[in-house]
Amino acid sequence: MIMAAALAAGAVVKGATGMGLPLIALPVLTAAFGLQHAVGMMTIPLILTNAWQVWRFRAEARSPHLAFMPLFLVGGAIGIATGTWLLTTMPEQVLVLALGIILLAYVVLRLLAPHWSLGLDAAKRFGPIAGTGAGILQGATGISAPIGVTFIHAMALDRGAHVFAVSAMFLLFATVQVPALIAAGVMQPEWMLQGVIALVPILIFMPLGQRLAGKLSRKAFDRMILVFLGLIGLKMVLGL
Repeated sequence: MIMAAALAAGAVVKGATGMGLPLIALPVLTAAFGLQHAVGMMTIPLILTNAWQVWRFRAEARSPHLAFMPLFLVGGAIGIATGTWLLTTMPEQVLVLALGIILLAYVVLRLLAPHWSLGLDAAKRFGPIAGTGAGILQGATGISAPIGVTFIHAMALDRGAHVFAVSAMFLLFATVQVPALIAAGVMQPEWMLQGVIALVPILIFMPLGQRLAGKLSRKAFDRMILVFLGLIGLKMVLGL
């Protein structure tokens, strides 16, 4: 029941913001099964839910503001291989702490300078680096948002473009992560079956988040993302 509630809560947040499912559900699943098991289990829900959101916002793919995405995604795919190796060999506490500090620094910057945004030229220049970092984090911990979502949020995109970009990132990362986990000898067939079962509460509660998001203004949506990123940063720094 606790795991179903965590999956449902993550599904509501994902439906509203395009992200949040692994960030909310993964800590609970990790406590129950261990990190490798939890990461493997979440791959199927991540692939299917993000495929749906990419399709739902597919018109945004032609947006000129997303010209940075191809190289960003290529960098992420490369980074996942390194991250998967770290998952099997390295402790994650120091990495998580550093990422939490970076994330909180970004939230403070946006609060002090709310109109600051990352320009398209800078996004194209730094996109491959950010994508690689997000991929490494995804492979190592199952969570890429502290780098990937922070970078995309800094573009100050409209909600539709933001959700499409975040969902495309998660979809590619999860799709690449499955063979990487198999090659590393981590993935177990029963974990994928458990991921299919986990879809039940997710698919029930994601539409609720989508309906809530339809009532949000651009400013309210932006604030929701900032609050969400701030909570992630605090969780990482405090080790909760």
